[in-house]
Amino acid sequence: MAQRIMLNETSYHGSGAIAEIVTEVKARGFQKALVCSDPDLVKYQVTAKVTDLLDKEGLSYELYTDIKPNPTIENVQSGVAAFKKAAADYLIAIGGGSSMDTCKAIGIIIANPEFEDVRSLEGASPTTKPCVPIIAVPTTAGTAAEVTINYVITDVERKRKFVCVDPHDMPIVAIVDPDMMASMPKGLTASTGMDALTHAIEGYTTKGAWEMTDMFHLEAIRLISKSLRGAVEGTPEGRKGMALGEYIAGMGFSNVGLGIAHSMAHTLGAVYDTPHGVACAMMLPIVMAYNAECTGEKYREIARAMGVEGVDQMSQEEYRAAAVEAVQKLSADVGIPAKLEALKEEDLPFLADSAFADACCPGNPKDTNVEDLKMLFRKLM
Repeated sequence: MAQRIMLNETSYHGSGAIAEIVTEVKARGFQKALVCSDPDLVKYQVTAKVTDLLDKEGLSYELYTDIKPNPTIENVQSGVAAFKKAAADYLIAIGGGSSMDTCKAIGIIIANPEFEDVRSLEGASPTTKPCVPIIAVPTTAGTAAEVTINYVITDVERKRKFVCVDPHDMPIVAIVDPDMMASMPKGLTASTGMDALTHAIEGYTTKGAWEMTDMFHLEAIRLISKSLRGAVEGTPEGRKGMALGEYIAGMGFSNVGLGIAHSMAHTLGAVYDTPHGVACAMMLPIVMAYNAECTGEKYREIARAMGVEGVDQMSQEEYRAAAVEAVQKLSADVGIPAKLEALKEEDLPFLADSAFADACCPGNPKDTNVEDLKMLFRKLM
């Protein structure tokens, strides 16, 4: 069986990397950008770090800011209209997963107008043309949307999120500059960082995992575990480590899929508007304990990568427990809650059905069912 790896055409990493946006725009002959960024990033002058570069070089752009933390079908539709009105020929996404996911959907629909019904893109999208070129500039160290073939859109009417998987949505250039992440508040740094850890651990244990992606995921687990506490406190070393760790995790999971921690987190976000990283962090240790019996020796390597000592002297039961405990401790140390107060027993059937239908569910190492998912959700109560 052939294994596929898809990555950006080009990526830049390190402090000051955003200067390379100008290099790429000129080299590729782009004429006008639609810059997609959320209102808070504009308000706090984070977006301006990029648009100032464009202004200095006389590069044309228009700004689109109708983007929500959990981007909706309506955000995408208005973005498509804004792109057409601007007569743009490429996109710059500045922000976290919300900005980049919105940008991907806009770019896909512009290039494949037969999919203007956003819901038609759910799952393995059968588009035929690459999306409008995207330069992705993450401002959070979590989603890795700048290097993945996935995006997630919220269907407000149906109270659900849906995952779109499409090789045609990959940004052609990723600019991973830790300086762009310096303004993240502690809570956002913590939640997006735990999202990145969830990507790495689920990607490492998913049914599709193989040697190359295992290499990415273990290094991502090591970097994130080493860096997240410092990043939350605002240390340059922590920010730098998280910027690299989240990208490496994306290099892996984008190519092999995820599991039910993400399926369940998507559902919690759609129903309760729970921030995605918080939902992932709450679900991860619960799902890890559930999946443990189907993971062979992988939890030993997770525990080792997270800095647990003496794993080679532990029994299988002990190192599996140690891996789960290390995740719980990191999550608690960065201030993530363990319970979801909004969760109600009467919501469990809908939540479980939605999670079971989610595109990430089939990749889980342990085959699951709706009743098991109800049981796992109940552990958050």
